Amino acid sequence: MHNYIIHCIERVMISLQSMKEFFILIIGTVFYFFEAFARLFIQPPRKDVEGEIVLVTGAAQGIGKLIAEQLGQLGATLILWDTNWEALQITTKELQDSLDVRVYAYVCDCSRRTEVYKVAEQVKRDVGDVSILVNNAGVVTGKYNFTDAPDNLVERTLKVNVEAHFWTYKAFLPGMVSRNHGHLVCIACHGGLFAMNGLADYCASRFAAVGFAESIALELLVLRKEGIKTTIVCPYLINTTMFAGCQTKWPSFLPIMDKHKAAEEIVDAILREKIYLLLPFSLYFLMALKSFMPAKLGIIFINFFGGLDLMDKFRGIPVSPPESYKEPATQTQFPKQNSTLEETWTTEYN
Repeated sequence: MHNYIIHCIERVMISLQSMKEFFILIIGTVFYFFEAFARLFIQPPRKDVEGEIVLVTGAAQGIGKLIAEQLGQLGATLILWDTNWEALQITTKELQDSLDVRVYAYVCDCSRRTEVYKVAEQVKRDVGDVSILVNNAGVVTGKYNFTDAPDNLVERTLKVNVEAHFWTYKAFLPGMVSRNHGHLVCIACHGGLFAMNGLADYCASRFAAVGFAESIALELLVLRKEGIKTTIVCPYLINTTMFAGCQTKWPSFLPIMDKHKAAEEIVDAILREKIYLLLPFSLYFLMALKSFMPAKLGIIFINFFGGLDLMDKFRGIPVSPPESYKEPATQTQFPKQNSTLEETWTTEYN
């Protein structure tokens, strides 16, 4: 009799819990659909990033450089990572001349775990704890069928586009968690949402990066670290050298975005703490279609929008593994108040 009563109480408690979760689901559905609709017309305010320490990977040129520049204009301290030291020097000097903020430059190959950890420790000693991490570095193998793509290029794509996110998060996320303050930004691509012909390794890497970022966002939610925001960015083609030569079949619907406009949209999404940003807006429509259309119909849609011949006129520079570095990496700070370059050796490539 005693066990029967306990069993009945347990069943009642389970039923009440299920009812509670059901009501939360209904209320949440109504509220968040309404919120999403309202935000089509009323944008949330932009947060203040003055004094924040921002690290941008792949910052020597392209979108990374423009994102860093725009955040620097808002008063953020900038940390620039890249493997191209010459381009990094030029970019850092340009930002030092035009912005009234501190700018730090480090040579770092984000695909190398030990190197990321070493340079990250140097950053913490030189600058402080990173509060906004923008994982922008990315590479594309080029126009190959998967079976023809050299193994070392495929491996390089996966290391830069996926593994780098793991190691940078490992290096800087613990500090954000301890302070319950920070922002993780994953710059992916439409190739992380839709499969494209000739981009098997690239799409795989971008799908993985998006899944990784989404999973980390859920971990932070469970840990109740509401002070750490996450933003996932998936743009279509941008007029940088990465996808040079690629053309869009429907420029009015899927335009090749101007890199300055794209960077502006990305920075705005960071400041408004958007969870997802798809560029252009038409990608939201295509994602909705993908979620329910038959697979064979999806292939017809991919062909209609140019996904089967996207790489036919590719003339960008395919990625190649970095040469074996004989010199140690150099870190240079370009202080606003000092016109000379102060160089210090920090780490070595493996």
